[in-house]
Amino acid sequence: MKILIAGAGDIGFHLAKMLTSDEHAIMLIDTNETVLEYASSHLDILVIKGDATSIKTLQEAHIEDVDLFIAVTTFESVNIVACILAKQAGVKQTIARVNKQEFTSAEQKEVFKKLGVDKVIFPTRLAAYEIQRLLKLTEVTDNFEFEGGKMSVIGVKLENNSPFVGRTLVELDELYPHIESRPIAILRGQQTILPRSNTLMNLGDHVYFITLAKDRELLIRLIGRSDKKVKKVMILGGAGVGFETAVALDEKYSLTVVEKSKDVCKKLVEVLEDGLVIEGDPSNMELLKEEGLKEMDAIIAVTPNSETNIIACLIAEHEGVKKTIALVDNTDYTHISQHIGIDTIINKRLIAANNIFRYVKKGKVEAITSLHGVDAEIIEYIMHKDSVLTSKPLRQVPFPKNTLIAGVIRGEESIIPNGDFQIQIGDKVIVLGVTTSLQKIDDLFR
Repeated sequence: MKILIAGAGDIGFHLAKMLTSDEHAIMLIDTNETVLEYASSHLDILVIKGDATSIKTLQEAHIEDVDLFIAVTTFESVNIVACILAKQAGVKQTIARVNKQEFTSAEQKEVFKKLGVDKVIFPTRLAAYEIQRLLKLTEVTDNFEFEGGKMSVIGVKLENNSPFVGRTLVELDELYPHIESRPIAILRGQQTILPRSNTLMNLGDHVYFITLAKDRELLIRLIGRSDKKVKKVMILGGAGVGFETAVALDEKYSLTVVEKSKDVCKKLVEVLEDGLVIEGDPSNMELLKEEGLKEMDAIIAVTPNSETNIIACLIAEHEGVKKTIALVDNTDYTHISQHIGIDTIINKRLIAANNIFRYVKKGKVEAITSLHGVDAEIIEYIMHKDSVLTSKPLRQVPFPKNTLIAGVIRGEESIIPNGDFQIQIGDKVIVLGVTTSLQKIDDLFR
């Protein structure tokens, strides 16, 4: 497939990286020569310097031959206009990033579709959904549910009280044969490890487990994590992601929002039923302490400043807050959260890129997510036809290096497969693989 991406920022770059590993022909347009040079030196793609709303630039990219046009610049007007021009030039599918909530309504989407914009992506709302998901299980740093929770991937840090420390996977299977779960990835410092049967788990390891719904709570207790029910939540920053998150969490929690803009505070007061809105600087730690920081169960720092969010969460952790979530713009920060004491760092651009990637592969991919700090993706495939996967047991399938079949959902049954397991047509297969292996993994499910 020939794919043209307008915007070489974090969304465009990350998306190009994922799609390049899928062996698509990728072109990247941007007006910023610096980001284009970086993309060109790190990815096997064609870059074009120019304005995506320029007919000349689109002609230079041979827009008439493009199958998919994705506009993810920071300017939604550019994205919308560029998609309209691309559709008129004959592009089959177009996707535009937008920054306004009103553009996501069903009525507005229908208008866009008539104009030539097939799908709109609103990263701010996607990040708010991610925060909602993370608050469901506060004993863990990450919680990804598949098929309505039939199977989950949870992330935990192994601490002094954990009986898992100093044991191999084989020893854990012998100790807890009644629990259907498996470690699928270990983040040790900056290193990502896909564990094998003799892999030893160390103190301080950040481990991702796949587990069945019936065993999730027991696994969390056995690991040594205490129950942390969230009732009181403080959101730092009430615009953008903060606004969307506050609306989503209102009436579900005892909510406090701290925002320095008077206009944003007024909007929040108008839409929130129960939430308390405080006009003040979210970076003022004395103010936060006066407003009950210590009494909070969760702090969600989503101001426009990444460093402010990180520092606020670190102070909240020091004050005894159970759950901390920080929004950051710099993708490099996503690799350090577990090392500095923050439960979870999220990046709305990476979340948006994953959402677009799933759309590109719709029909075969049910879900895709990135593990925070781990150089790997989790993809849920649908096994739609016979292949090498359905003809022999998993131990005989030539899987790419650094790939793992983590789980299978077959109808109402959830399975953590062993080497003797054989996949069937209709199975939903959860795969963990490093980014460089995505194309080879994808080939198995064609």
